[in-house]
Amino acid sequence: MGKRFARTSDNNLSDSNSPLGGGGLPSGGQAPTAAGPKVRNGLLAVILKEFKRFFTDYRMVLTTILLPGIMIYAIYSLMGTALTSMTTTDAAYQPTNYVVNLPESLAPACDQAQMDFRLADASQVEAIKSEVAEKRTDMLVVFPADFDRQVQAGLGGRPPTEAAAAGDPATAAAGDPATAAAGDSATAASQTVPEVVVYYNSTRTESSLQYSKMTGLLDAYKNSIAPLFVVNAGAGAEEGFDLASGEDISGQIFSTLLPLLILIFLYSGCAAVAPESIAGEKERGTIATLLVTPLARWKLALGKIIALSCIALLSSLSSFLGVVLSLPKLVGATGGVSAAIYGAADYLLLLVVIFSTVLVLVGLISLLSAIARTVKEAATYVMPLMVLVMIVGALGMFSQGATENISLYLVPLYNSVQSMIGILSFTLEPTHIAITVAVNLAIAAICVITLARMIASERIVFCR
Repeated sequence: MGKRFARTSDNNLSDSNSPLGGGGLPSGGQAPTAAGPKVRNGLLAVILKEFKRFFTDYRMVLTTILLPGIMIYAIYSLMGTALTSMTTTDAAYQPTNYVVNLPESLAPACDQAQMDFRLADASQVEAIKSEVAEKRTDMLVVFPADFDRQVQAGLGGRPPTEAAAAGDPATAAAGDPATAAAGDSATAASQTVPEVVVYYNSTRTESSLQYSKMTGLLDAYKNSIAPLFVVNAGAGAEEGFDLASGEDISGQIFSTLLPLLILIFLYSGCAAVAPESIAGEKERGTIATLLVTPLARWKLALGKIIALSCIALLSSLSSFLGVVLSLPKLVGATGGVSAAIYGAADYLLLLVVIFSTVLVLVGLISLLSAIARTVKEAATYVMPLMVLVMIVGALGMFSQGATENISLYLVPLYNSVQSMIGILSFTLEPTHIAITVAVNLAIAAICVITLARMIASERIVFCR
């Protein structure tokens, strides 16, 4: 192989350039005999060699493990802050609202809702509309000059409170123009439904919020005049009518977003380390020294996959922590979102599913890297796998909880997504988790056997 090996008196192979670190085997290792392999800690040597290669490269540790979590936390936190600023305004902000012909009947409701208006007349409407369009004014509300008279005419000439208390049919007609049109045609023709025009700028957050506040106030005023019926306005309004608990809300958000993100992070971590270990060894020519050792090929393949899986898992966990810590800020507008709803058992099950998934991804990427001549070529080969991972992860976002179809848990990667959804949404079935882990371990074992045979093939190793 172009290298000279000296066999010591105790049958150890020694080579100062061996990637196993100072020798083909750890000190004390022996060549296999007819009775079977007696290489001590051969598998552990491969694992430790991969750990040493990775953790002694501080730049790789920084860019693969530390930076992803930090950057994700920073980016998602900034996104959450930006989204919050789009839906809220500064507490000290004073809106600029104009009103034309503010009716006396509505003035108390505006004061109660803390809607501050500047009075204007009809001649100023166009100028104020221009200010709204230029984002210098938040809102302009224009009432008909005889708004109260038109409303009372629709109520049969009585004040709104009396008409509402009497339950007069005319009240219902005035409360909803569509109902009035469906009633007596002569009565509807004799009445004029007043129109209130509200101008605002939807590209300005403050303007949109003022518009929503004003339209809500007008709807409440209309319903107070002629309430055909009310919805969720009883004594239970203070308690709320949404019976979903905070745990349910947080679980739904986490189970919708995290499986896709976790799968992408797992792939990114695996793709960052696996090609360098397999294709990189071929590109540098150091894999040749591994092949002259008495180490069984399956141990070499298994050792690499285990070591790479642990490293990829650390990278994925860094990204996962970044997401979990920043997600409450990202979706904080919904309220009550917290990762504290999950217990130690939930995180343990999630870790088991994640690690089994990492084994599958590392195995697949290692196989693709084994047929590549260089690391760059290996990166090209794994691109279709990245697309597949994103598609499978995205499918989970559109599902209503974890699937009950057991056969789907036999599909690699998709079974992991469904298991994570079940754990995060508190709908997990132990059988589904067991099937997922078993299938993933079986796929990983197949990858180990296949990689061992590929490593034993000179045609593949030396790209002949």
